[in-house]
Amino acid sequence: MKHISILGAGRSSTILIRYLLDTAKTRNWRVTVADTDLGQAIAKINGHPNGKALSLDAVQTTERQDLVKQSDLVVSLLPPNLHHLVAQDCLHFGKNLVNASYLSKELLALDQTVRERGLTFMGEMGLDPGIDHMSAMEKINEIREKGGKLTAFRSYTGGLIAPESDDNPWHYKFTWNPRNVVLAGQNTARYLEQGKIKYLPYHRLFKNYWKIEVDGLGPYEVYANRDSLPYRELYGLEGISSLLRGTIRANGFCDAWNALAQLGLTDPSFQLTPTPAWTYASLMESYATDDSPGEVKKKTARMLGLAPNSEPMKKLEWLGLFSNQPIPPLENPSPAVVLEDLLLKKWALLPEDKDMIIMRHEFEYELAGKTKRLLSTLVMKGRDEQDTAMARLVGLPLGIFSKLLLEGKVQAPGVHIPVMPEVYKPVLAELATFGVVFQDQEETL
Repeated sequence: MKHISILGAGRSSTILIRYLLDTAKTRNWRVTVADTDLGQAIAKINGHPNGKALSLDAVQTTERQDLVKQSDLVVSLLPPNLHHLVAQDCLHFGKNLVNASYLSKELLALDQTVRERGLTFMGEMGLDPGIDHMSAMEKINEIREKGGKLTAFRSYTGGLIAPESDDNPWHYKFTWNPRNVVLAGQNTARYLEQGKIKYLPYHRLFKNYWKIEVDGLGPYEVYANRDSLPYRELYGLEGISSLLRGTIRANGFCDAWNALAQLGLTDPSFQLTPTPAWTYASLMESYATDDSPGEVKKKTARMLGLAPNSEPMKKLEWLGLFSNQPIPPLENPSPAVVLEDLLLKKWALLPEDKDMIIMRHEFEYELAGKTKRLLSTLVMKGRDEQDTAMARLVGLPLGIFSKLLLEGKVQAPGVHIPVMPEVYKPVLAELATFGVVFQDQEETL
């Protein structure tokens, strides 16, 4: 009887756990879901006869190793900084490992040893990263097979709110890790445009964004995501002129988020000093450079070079940043922590809310003397607060690949991301049965 251990039962685990429990039932496998919150793990198992919930503090070596030792495969949904601990355990006990996070240098350094031991450590097997890699490589190879030469590749993903659940001026709610949303873009973004390397430091990132149009949904904004240049080698695009990976947000989001960033409210690097009557308005007053009497909203607008009734200022006001509402006691209250706490209340996903994922690939290539553009777009909506599109598109690739690996249908010794045909073809094929299908539009330029 094969045994799968899932470490972490958080926001993105719901569909993964459901998929693997359904798979386990028909194959007589066992699935253990381990989390620091035992109640959450029990809820995710939901009484399934092939499932078991376990309380686990992943930092505790003995507890963690006891679980890894009795597993055939480990799926880690832990915070990225803990993956290397699980990887070392899997290496020690000879177990395969799958996760959805970006591969760290520590994990990549294990490649030779993992390969020699005949193990598979597959990272970046979620949505972004994950489905983005697989769907991009599928199209890249299709273009090459018909003789096309790629000149530009741009890839964007957004975890958004569906139009029918969009009821706030930011047109956004949390569908994944809130901390990651608040800290997004803190490092300088790097990409390639017309053969030139471009840099966007954080203080300019949300000022310099692009517009895209999605059929049936309208215009969206895209800001550059991390470092795009490594994907030249990962995707075999060494000769390409333009290469960009970005994040999709609703119209108007970037200008308003830029205001928060310019104010310093996304800064995680220091702790604020609470006062006896600490309110959001008093916090904003402490950031104002203008000490003259007057409304803090107007002072903030002047400092940002915005009109008080501008759209970004309306969004800040809607958050309650100019209100006399007290700021609750918080542990290590950096500006980013205070902002995250506020956004958790204002951007909470309600029980009946539907989230929405948009993924867009743009390819430009030359074929038979003509320049062509291919737009490949995925749109998927969630069903409710629990069965989200985000959980589905993170969990299904993890579950499908785990099943294929345990059944011996995929052989991939070493530390990998899913860019090989022997991995992405069967995973994408099964994803299509769940409605994960890209719509293509091609034109000659």
